[in-house]
Amino acid sequence: MKNKLLVSLVLVSGWWIMGCTQKTGQLTDTPTTGSIKICADETFKPILEAELDVFHSLYPYAHIEVEYKTETDALNDLFRDSTRLIISSRPLSEKELDFFHSKTFYPKSHELAFDALALIVNPNMVDTLIAVRDFEKILTGSVITWDQLIPDASKDTIRVVFDNKNSSTVRFMLDSICSNNKIANWHTALETNAQVIDYVAEHHNAIGVIGVSWISDRDDPRMLSFLSKIKVLAVSNDKPATASNSFQPFQAYIWNHSYPFTRINYVIVSEPRKGLATGFAAFLISERGQRIILKSGILPATQPYRIIETKDHL
Repeated sequence: MKNKLLVSLVLVSGWWIMGCTQKTGQLTDTPTTGSIKICADETFKPILEAELDVFHSLYPYAHIEVEYKTETDALNDLFRDSTRLIISSRPLSEKELDFFHSKTFYPKSHELAFDALALIVNPNMVDTLIAVRDFEKILTGSVITWDQLIPDASKDTIRVVFDNKNSSTVRFMLDSICSNNKIANWHTALETNAQVIDYVAEHHNAIGVIGVSWISDRDDPRMLSFLSKIKVLAVSNDKPATASNSFQPFQAYIWNHSYPFTRINYVIVSEPRKGLATGFAAFLISERGQRIILKSGILPATQPYRIIETKDHL
């Protein structure tokens, strides 16, 4: 009888605590427990999935659900307080920080990784070198067909394919490559990096723009299957592009900026106290989280690493 009474009291007490938490709106997650939703740019998906696998194995009472969105949509969710953590390829601007500060929120941005955007083509493509200025001409429409760049090449219209019209890949190309000129309207956007890979594999006249983390981990069978469908272009800052001045998006060439289309990824946290979002961000920039990034084929931002040159190719 006493045991039954004790169980009843424990259950009633637990119900009362939960009721109080729900009524007061108090957050119940801690840096290693609870449930939250976060948002991430889809170009970072393969690495984030590997990070979450390890984090969840270390902290079984933590549950983090990811919504993969365009960079624009992820930032909008952060502004609306629909999420407390996002992965983005840019930090918050001064104007955006002022918006948060006006609401007494003080988000923190941490450099997470150095990665790159890869240019991919159909496996039947003979020439796998391209200069940045030539790619700019393709993007803006002053070069329309392959034979304008490569003698005896196809006269079909070159179609550049992005993962999403509001993605970080489109913004990068507009800001860094197109000199604020518009991208020609015959280029297109799909929805995901995987769809871009499949499209390029089926269309001989296409150039796909994807996050390099989708093809950089040579120990991942899924990425090896992607690589079997496409070729990765070597890109040169100089014109004409030659074998000696063109580079693929390997770690070493991202590190020394020989590969032109490199960028920084950030983890941005906006929460009023140290909850699960803060805990996961701390894990991402910790030694263990950064080792996962290094293994993935891109570069960690907060931990030391050693680059070893090899003769392997994507």
